[in-house]
Amino acid sequence: MQANKLQFISTAVLVMLFFIPEILSAKHIIGGDITYEYVGDAGANAKKWRFTMKIYRDCNGGGATFDTDASISIYQGTYTSNVLFEDFNINYSDFQQLVPDTPQCVTQIPNVCVQEAVYIFERTLPISNPGESYFVVYQRCCRNESITNIVNPGSVGATYMVELTRQAQLVNNNSPRFKNFPPIIICNNFPIDFDHSAIDDEGDLLLYEFCSPFEGGGPITNTPGLFTCTGAKPTPSCAPPFDNVTFVVPTYSPTSPMAGNPKVSINQISGLITGTPTLIGQFVVGVCVQEFRNGQLLSTIKREFQFNVTNCSPDVYTKIETDSFKFALDRYIVKSCGSNTVQFENLSGKTQFIDAFRWEFDMKGTIITDDINWSPAFTFPDTGIYHGLLILNPNGGQCSDTADIVVRIFPEINADFSYAYDTCVAGPVDFLDLSVSEAPLVSWEWNFGVPGAPIAKQQNPSYLYAIPGNHPVTLKTVDANICSDTETKVINYFPAPPLIIIRPDSYLGCIPADIYFDNLSTPIDDTYAVDWDFGDGATSSGVISPSHLYTEPGLYDVFVSITSPIGCYIEKEFSNLIRVEPSPVADFTFDPMDGLTTFNNTVEFTDKSTDVAHWNWYFSPSDYTTTVQNPTYSFPDTGNYSIRLIVTHPEGCKDSLTKYLDIRPEVRWYMPNAFTPNADGKNEGFLGKGFLEGATGFNMSIWNRWGEKVFETSDPTEAWNGRQNNTGGMSDPGVYVYVVTFTGPRGENHEYKGYATLIR
Repeated sequence: MQANKLQFISTAVLVMLFFIPEILSAKHIIGGDITYEYVGDAGANAKKWRFTMKIYRDCNGGGATFDTDASISIYQGTYTSNVLFEDFNINYSDFQQLVPDTPQCVTQIPNVCVQEAVYIFERTLPISNPGESYFVVYQRCCRNESITNIVNPGSVGATYMVELTRQAQLVNNNSPRFKNFPPIIICNNFPIDFDHSAIDDEGDLLLYEFCSPFEGGGPITNTPGLFTCTGAKPTPSCAPPFDNVTFVVPTYSPTSPMAGNPKVSINQISGLITGTPTLIGQFVVGVCVQEFRNGQLLSTIKREFQFNVTNCSPDVYTKIETDSFKFALDRYIVKSCGSNTVQFENLSGKTQFIDAFRWEFDMKGTIITDDINWSPAFTFPDTGIYHGLLILNPNGGQCSDTADIVVRIFPEINADFSYAYDTCVAGPVDFLDLSVSEAPLVSWEWNFGVPGAPIAKQQNPSYLYAIPGNHPVTLKTVDANICSDTETKVINYFPAPPLIIIRPDSYLGCIPADIYFDNLSTPIDDTYAVDWDFGDGATSSGVISPSHLYTEPGLYDVFVSITSPIGCYIEKEFSNLIRVEPSPVADFTFDPMDGLTTFNNTVEFTDKSTDVAHWNWYFSPSDYTTTVQNPTYSFPDTGNYSIRLIVTHPEGCKDSLTKYLDIRPEVRWYMPNAFTPNADGKNEGFLGKGFLEGATGFNMSIWNRWGEKVFETSDPTEAWNGRQNNTGGMSDPGVYVYVVTFTGPRGENHEYKGYATLIR
């Protein structure tokens, strides 16, 4: 039956794989190893060796295929100091898709695809110098990004290496060979029982251990970086020493590569991997087998593989509901405290595959059975320990399962307690345990019925409540039989606070002073009557922490009284608690108030504020600030400005006032009345002068007495030289009419008309 169960679990694993596509999303390689065997002598100081490299990949997961030009590198020397002896590419000599065994109790076989590529190559190697070896290396990146137990797995590749030691060469050694590849998927919370041993032709002593896989290559996939030591396909494969993969500490390590209870481990002698995984995920595992002959280490073979742990749903399985615990696969402990009758709840599945069942219990030498009631009740004769079974399909067949049941009947335990406290003076409540059991009491848990209160573990605790109320206190007691009971009682806790503590948000204010009184007295809540007298004739009732507005200057006493719902009373007067000062008043004038322009931009400001000790002026948008009481400021540009004055009372109260002024842009333009274009270098052109910053649309035209236009320009710096359009013949002496127009910075129209006298 146990063999059927194990085979059934393997099938359930495959079924789960079918329904979990993320586990299938393998990038590429999921494991591999390299072994060697002696072929024959090749001269006086050389021997021929055959190397076999097996690489495994998930063919449903995408990613790269097996390398048809795998880069194999052989290094000569020590592990830390060596040189490249040879580098070559090789294609796999055998390729197959591994077919899992069809286990029993399976309704469907999932599309599981695992491929194996076998690379075989022979090399003639001179015998190494003393202390030196050959290192045969193959590297490839990358691993699944979803791997759980190592850091940054999606950017970390793998190194597969075997060391051919000098001693192994001298004795024509053949390395151990692993019997088979581990299961790629295993079941969470199901025991592992996998034979990971190896075969050794010479019968050498083999010792097994979990060891760290090697890193190899990196995530670079573009040339030329692809073929470097940080690329996905190092060519040649890089030399030892190699970095170990970095495990996620403290949870995982090379010797504890996955979570388990009991711990997943490998037997040093047999190579048997056992344990029960307790965490779903993907886990990289390394297994090293050391080969000894006559006490001397000949070789170490390292295999790396990937365990995928997932939840499994077998077709037929036993399961019962228990308030105790499940201490092993299909083994349950059921406990009853104070009652000899136990009602069992059968949760076994899957019922469509269950033809029959049988419950069996040994009642002090008498076997009591039930094969009618799916969830029966059994009455046991006395306290004690009883053993039983739940058997599914007890008449045999391929799909059956059995649960071992241990029933423990213990005497009753009764939790109880009393409490004492002063009802009016706030203080701690003292609790006294009154629980009773035939077995010694071993633990106590007190829940004091308020959020955030710690759980007390002592037998007779005290607790000081910060808030009043009807607090439900619960005690859970446990005896040596791990039987427990709980008792809940309500504590009516409504004392008056031992002290009245208030904290105003300010002890000093300026009219109008809005003061918030924070009542820090405890215990207190909305069921308490709280009365306030603020010292200025105003009062408040029913508000724990009120606000009050003082409208007159002065020094004020504050009185507070508190009455609890059961009549407990306390009061306190706080003398001279609040001081209120007159508020400052901000005011100012400025001169001039009007007519501010580009050419008249200096302003004098005069403070008119009252009850002021400090001044802060802010001129925006010029970002000018000053603390002078009466500043003078020349504005750097035209436009609208806001002038803000913040004044501060000697006691810190503030007031502010903002006013606005406008610096208007101003343009000025002047025209002459005559010019003399006679080539003497003086007054040769007719041209106006002035200040036109911000003006647009300039135009000047010159007209003769017959109404003919003789000159026109849009450039205020271009003069009329007396010729027709400044290029034709010289105009006759006489009087000409000019017209100048332009638009000011704020859209205003300007026009100048006059006479220009041309004199020769």
